[in-house]
Amino acid sequence: MRFYSTNSPQNTVSAEQALFHSMPADKGLYMPTPLPVLGTDFFEKIADQSLADIGFEISKALFGDEISKANLETITHNALHFDTPVVELEPGQTGVLELFHGPSLAFKDVGARYMAALMSYYSARNDKEVNILVATSGDTGGAVAMGFHNVPGVRVSILYPTGRVSELQEKQLTTLGVNIQAFEVDGSFDDCQAIVKQAFVDPELNTHLSLSSANSINIFRLIPQGFYYVRAYGQVRHHGKPVVFSTPSGNFGNLSAGAMVQQMGLPVAHFVAATNLNQVVPSYLKTGVYSPKASVATISNAMDVGSPSNFVRLAHLYGDSYDRFKENVSGYFYDDDQTRAAMQQIYSQYSYVTCPHTAIGILGLQAYLSDSNHDYVGVALATAHPSKFKPLVEEVLGQPVEVPERLANLADRLKQSIQIPAQFEAFKDSFLQTVS
Repeated sequence: MRFYSTNSPQNTVSAEQALFHSMPADKGLYMPTPLPVLGTDFFEKIADQSLADIGFEISKALFGDEISKANLETITHNALHFDTPVVELEPGQTGVLELFHGPSLAFKDVGARYMAALMSYYSARNDKEVNILVATSGDTGGAVAMGFHNVPGVRVSILYPTGRVSELQEKQLTTLGVNIQAFEVDGSFDDCQAIVKQAFVDPELNTHLSLSSANSINIFRLIPQGFYYVRAYGQVRHHGKPVVFSTPSGNFGNLSAGAMVQQMGLPVAHFVAATNLNQVVPSYLKTGVYSPKASVATISNAMDVGSPSNFVRLAHLYGDSYDRFKENVSGYFYDDDQTRAAMQQIYSQYSYVTCPHTAIGILGLQAYLSDSNHDYVGVALATAHPSKFKPLVEEVLGQPVEVPERLANLADRLKQSIQIPAQFEAFKDSFLQTVS
């Protein structure tokens, strides 16, 4: 398997290079080639397979002989030791894919842990320290921090926007220590992301340090996220209906991962891109004009992205054709009042507690199923455990939310972060001091 840049498809690099050097020099994004197509037989046999089993089979198809089957099995099963179950709200009609059963209680555990295991495998062969830079709007940072904590040969620097993550999300970023360092940026997620992107093309940093990303900039964050779409399909295919996935979306890595496995043969009838007021992709689907904007703060903070990096990948997967994009993806967006009302309605109707992001995913799914007039089975992605947004969820529902022990034990830990303005040079100076 090789990887090419979306800006120069004629030039390819190895999987190891794409993993550790997340962004090509031409500032494109890496994509795998060739993208293997999984046969019909594969999808007919996955109903009883675990997430790790599915990940192993797809990894074999992708890597071929580059990594031994024994090592790939170890990587996938050590990383993905939890499941991603579909909970059916209305059997045969709508379900929720729960992606919060990993260590940090968010969907990004899948990509972060798989990526950490791959990096550990390659680093053990190279004996070289890697510096991971990651921007987060909430959940990425916690998943990366926990996935890479105490991994030998890897240092992690996490940039997050001050005041725009929940208290428990912030504790996941700032309390682990050892090889995890948090930078609290006086700005937005887009500012954090811009700093990280600039770091990857800064000559001084790249001359002296080995830099990599654990954001969805890195293709190896996206690849394993495709595994749980396949796992979900295996759980609902017995209904005998076409399957629609609704993905709460911010930086659009999650939806890009779904589109990637669709290209590999997963029989997805349609995707729904469900966003908050940061509606750049739903607006594109309506007008045909892609116009990034400054992000708007909402109660679904992990989706507060005004310039989603992975739009390039998503468009590329559909041949950079607006018509093909629109044929496969529909967009819906919701404000905070609509999100709160959905959280209440879902709890009242189904006794199911959601975080605000998941509520938006369910809203988008319900809207598409109503608009389509087809008999689909719809699956909305539940991206985070509601306890990660405990004050908000309890305020909206008027009900206590239980916090799982692995998150509750962070509450009393001391926050440690480096506060910086939203300026690359300020980050660079502070970062160099931490690695010197």
